[in-house]
Amino acid sequence: MVKKYKLSFMASNTLEACNALKSLVETYGQVEADESDVIVALGGDGFMLETLHVTQPLNRPVYGMNCGTVGFLMNDFRKQGLQSRLEKSQEELINPLRMRAVSASGETHDYLAINEVSLLRIGAQAAKLKVSVDGKVRIEELVCDGALVCTPAGSTAYNYSAHGPILPIGSDVLALTAMSAFRPRRWRGALLPKIAKVRLDVLEPEKRPVVAFADSRAAGPVTSVEIETEPAIVHKILFDPGHGLEERLITEQFA
Repeated sequence: MVKKYKLSFMASNTLEACNALKSLVETYGQVEADESDVIVALGGDGFMLETLHVTQPLNRPVYGMNCGTVGFLMNDFRKQGLQSRLEKSQEELINPLRMRAVSASGETHDYLAINEVSLLRIGAQAAKLKVSVDGKVRIEELVCDGALVCTPAGSTAYNYSAHGPILPIGSDVLALTAMSAFRPRRWRGALLPKIAKVRLDVLEPEKRPVVAFADSRAAGPVTSVEIETEPAIVHKILFDPGHGLEERLITEQFA
């Protein structure tokens, strides 16, 4: 007998997602997120990240169904058989990154990122960054358009577009990737242990302003950013059998 999960549906503001929300609520009912067994997110990857951030204090698993353009973190949308799919689903556990950014005014911004923390130049001038790992300076001056640190779950997103490596889930590794590095010219990035603490200092911040992002949350212009894994927070994402993050990461490399 299929278990009956109490479901809380959340949808992005697209027409496709809103229509899906109405149809699914009519079929399966709707409860508040804090009363649910599973939260179902309807949209694309961007909305999935938003849902994970918003519902993080509830400690509920999130099952996504793709009603957007990019659905790497989502399952296929099908109205029928949802309860059965949830019962057979596989759970992936993800620790987010914590970003502590100091703005030019001295204000500190503390944000979490599931995919990546990125720094990007604002104006026409290339950014100049000093790169430190675990308190040791590794690059005195990185001249680039920007740099990012990503989790394995985020390695197929912005990181992959910037020619960074795809990281297997469970590899306990972070990727530090430069965007359009000018000096050192051949430096593309580095693989770091999950427990590494990365610090990026902005050199000449008035002349070369830089903004920082934790997923889509922005802070800036900034003078420094510290990035590390937050082990105290665990996001639970549900996938259909055979379509988990591990399989998706492998498939993406042969696409």
